Amino acid sequence: MFREFKQFLIKQNALALAVAVVIGAALNKVVSSIVDDLLMPIVAAATPGGAWQQATLDVGTVAFKVGSFASAVLNFLIVGFVAWRISKVFLKSEPPSATPATRPCAYCTMQIDPVARRCPHCTSDLTDPDPTAPMMPRVAPAAPAVPGR
Repeated sequence: MFREFKQFLIKQNALALAVAVVIGAALNKVVSSIVDDLLMPIVAAATPGGAWQQATLDVGTVAFKVGSFASAVLNFLIVGFVAWRISKVFLKSEPPSATPATRPCAYCTMQIDPVARRCPHCTSDLTDPDPTAPMMPRVAPAAPAVPGR
């Protein structure tokens, strides 16, 4: 039973998901600390007091808390920016590969694998003895003429 459970964890990537959740929770604390302790004091100094966070828009008997909403949006943007910058530090982009992922077929112009010998769309033979020569589309032979018509 333990062996089946271990295979399930490995096969279904449940272990990787659990590790990602734990790391995400720890990263959340770091990002929150950066935002609350380092960036929000700058925002508080740049904005006129904290009264804007309690601003309301009164329409009849309904009071819309636009200041609270604006504060939540600003906090979301700052947290998102910090999380994005931290992820850029840890997740390096892969250099572009030397070979292209696809190339156009010379006959039907569909994108195909660069090492394909036959186009999967139009089934044209893509092997050419001279790779620098332009490939011309093949034309089906005309039907033989029927005498008397």
